Amino acid sequence: MPYVNIKITNEGATKAQKAELIKGVTELLQRVLDKNPATTFVVIDEVEMEHWGVGGLPVEQYRKQISGN
Repeated sequence: MPYVNIKITNEGATKAQKAELIKGVTELLQRVLDKNPATTFVVIDEVEMEHWGVGGLPVEQYRKQISGN
């Protein structure tokens, strides 16, 4: 009974995009690990930008740094 938790920043992923992620992850687990889609759980959590960090910085600052702005 696989459980997959996807965390993304809340930047406007659409219902269709989330559905595609759920479908794709479920199909991947079925194909690679022979897991039953009926017992595969996929949860998508959207995280506020200020609660996400990368490279020791809040994600917004990190993006500015790597873009040179």
